Amino acid sequence: MTAAYVTEPGAAPARAAVRSEDGTSPRERDTERRTVTAPDLITVHDLKMHFPVTEGALVPRVVAHVKAVDGISFTIRKGETLGLVGESGCGKTTTGRCILRLELATAGEILFDGNNLIELDRKSMNALRQKIQVIFQDPYSSLNPRMKIGEIIAEPMQVHRTEPDRAARAARVTELLRLCGLDPKFADRYPHEMSGGQRQRVGIARALSVRPEFIICDEAISALDVSIQAQIINLLEDLRDEFNLTYLFIAHDLSVVRHLCHRVAVMYLGKIVELAECDELYNNPMHPYTQALLAAVPVPDPEVERRRAHQIVKGEVPSPMNPPSGCVFHPRCRLAVEDCARAVPEFRELRLGHWVACSVI
Repeated sequence: MTAAYVTEPGAAPARAAVRSEDGTSPRERDTERRTVTAPDLITVHDLKMHFPVTEGALVPRVVAHVKAVDGISFTIRKGETLGLVGESGCGKTTTGRCILRLELATAGEILFDGNNLIELDRKSMNALRQKIQVIFQDPYSSLNPRMKIGEIIAEPMQVHRTEPDRAARAARVTELLRLCGLDPKFADRYPHEMSGGQRQRVGIARALSVRPEFIICDEAISALDVSIQAQIINLLEDLRDEFNLTYLFIAHDLSVVRHLCHRVAVMYLGKIVELAECDELYNNPMHPYTQALLAAVPVPDPEVERRRAHQIVKGEVPSPMNPPSGCVFHPRCRLAVEDCARAVPEFRELRLGHWVACSVI
């Protein structure tokens, strides 16, 4: 973990990457192994989510569409963590909600273990929800304030009938609380009696209660203190390794993403502009938007921070209701040429596993 993270007294220390004799880190070796052996668990192809904008009270009519997600494609291999990053409003959370079927996508395919989630009926989708879970951004609003913690964690087991016996559910709740670093006595508490970090651990325990294969972490640590973030990141990493979980990790903190993820996809205005293995993207960013994002990350050393050159992106983020023609980033891009305003750039593999949507590079 980077130097920006400090753990609380008594918490597990942040783990530093140990490199082998050939100079590779454990994550690089793990990513290389998964590239060769692991099958795709999630395949998203040309996903679009356009929200209609209506006017008129008595007879509403559609006057425009907000193109929150506009034709993105990616895969997530089994046991892998894919980071989805970008500034607010770029479509990260909407992508996750479409995979969860909390939003019904306008077009495209979302394949989970060969099943197209968009085409499934309600009964089939409910059966699959046991395998697909989510950890929400706000650990307080995502928990029912009228239910005790034990009831919150046990509820998914009742819904999916994974533990039909009450005693078995209680034992499972105790096991999950211990697994997530909480005292089993917390099962009798209410959410308002816990801290933010403890509530987020409850959210993780609830997601694990039905033994899922795939978990979407939607800004799962952004509402927490920095010291608590480090503990939750370490917990997610340990759980992934122990249960062979697959994550879609939605975030805007690039330091966190670099520590936890195997690959990273960068979104801008509803489109993926760059996708690569984590260390490859951080060490060799190609798209101008990715370069600007990484340049905006502060360096903890004030002397280094003072000397380094900053790339300031001009202009404002355009409206997703009326995105620019051609490359959506061209009005703010320092490399833009005349053709960028006319042609949508092809998503090309410029290096092995490194995909970029830019016609200038």
